Amino acid sequence: MPSILSDAAKRADRYLEQLPERRVAPAPEDVEVLDQLAGPIPETGVSAERVVGDLDDIGSRATVASAGGRYFGFVIGSGLPVSLAANWLAGAWNQNAAVGVMSPVTARLEQTALDWAQDLLGLPAGVRGAFVTGDTLANVAALAAARHEVLARVGYDLEKNGMADSPRITVVVGEEVHVSVLRAITLLGFGRDRLVRIPVDEQGRMKANGLPSVEGPFIVCTQAGNVNSGAFDPVRPIARWAHAGGGWVHVDGAFGLWARAAPGRRALADGVEDADSWAVDGHKWLNVPYDSGIVFVRRGDALRQAMSYGPAAYLPTSGAGEFMEFTPEMSRRARGIDAWAALRHLGRTGVAELVERCCRHAARFADRFRQAGYRVLNDVVLNQVLVSFGDDAETRRVISETQREGTCWVGGTVWHGTAAMRISVSSWATTEADVDRSVEAILRIARRKGVPHS
Repeated sequence: MPSILSDAAKRADRYLEQLPERRVAPAPEDVEVLDQLAGPIPETGVSAERVVGDLDDIGSRATVASAGGRYFGFVIGSGLPVSLAANWLAGAWNQNAAVGVMSPVTARLEQTALDWAQDLLGLPAGVRGAFVTGDTLANVAALAAARHEVLARVGYDLEKNGMADSPRITVVVGEEVHVSVLRAITLLGFGRDRLVRIPVDEQGRMKANGLPSVEGPFIVCTQAGNVNSGAFDPVRPIARWAHAGGGWVHVDGAFGLWARAAPGRRALADGVEDADSWAVDGHKWLNVPYDSGIVFVRRGDALRQAMSYGPAAYLPTSGAGEFMEFTPEMSRRARGIDAWAALRHLGRTGVAELVERCCRHAARFADRFRQAGYRVLNDVVLNQVLVSFGDDAETRRVISETQREGTCWVGGTVWHGTAAMRISVSSWATTEADVDRSVEAILRIARRKGVPHS
């Protein structure tokens, strides 16, 4: 057994060492050979050594190098080495994080990581947090808690009576609401076509002066870090309005909420502490391995009620509650250990510098494109850059050819009706040299046709 684990570690080390020089997107021929890993299930099985060897020799070639420094297509963290190492060790431990008696070390480290994250993000004292798979499930858990609470305020027992006869809940969102919130809304039965959508400004921020008159129970979903522009909704006035009417305010902060950890960016997220629940990813800007998300709720009892289960005599519980009582999952991996390792390694100043460094890289991208005569479409206040290379067809050509060329990987989007290259900088591994090398490759491609546009 130790030999196969050592072999896997050596192969993983080699893979990471080669990242700086490999192409970011796999070559077509490297994807084609994946057929060798498929087919019918073997009748007699294959040795462990060959399984790991094939996985590396064939599978590694077909990976996207998102763990390196030149992946900018989506907001994907690269996995800090210390967090990856902790992930490996926790995998060897194979702990179940459902209840404390199953793994005292997991329970202690998860709670410590939650306390540290709450402190860094400047959330109110006494909030209850839990690790989930990612921002989508964090939104589900938070909005489930919100649903419980706003119905309880009008005397309706949701967990007992269900949704069929419940009072209608109004859900207020901005026009730039992220799809993960819409997915949570769908899973919870609110209905996407029954949402109240608020107009946004040119950066995608919800207009606080456009808030409607609402009767009955309601929830407002705000955004910390627009997925295209990086902009933040004005949570403070929205929360003031919502709380005056008895509503619940949720913040979807998948990556943007980490701006609170950087003193120079904290003002962007001013007022998020006034909300009632928050969703944030660990596998984005904190750079822990997939998958890792956190839900925080001001009133832990609302989260516990929404996630609670019927009594089971064989499952021990404590007065403070077990983690499985605050998440949609019961059995789950000890993902909090990855986050604990990242936070202990970086510390307060390290997390702040990670955020600031990515924001500086984004600004460097924007400056280089402007200097070359191309149009940057957003105010680059965080880690997101939107750039146009002329008309929509030309912009899409540059995006497609950049993806195929392999120096870096960037995404595409549509912003205010205009096609745009979308660059997200969220990796601890990205350097100024990575930015410059990527810009030069993109500009070479852009200049093959057409001329710079102002």
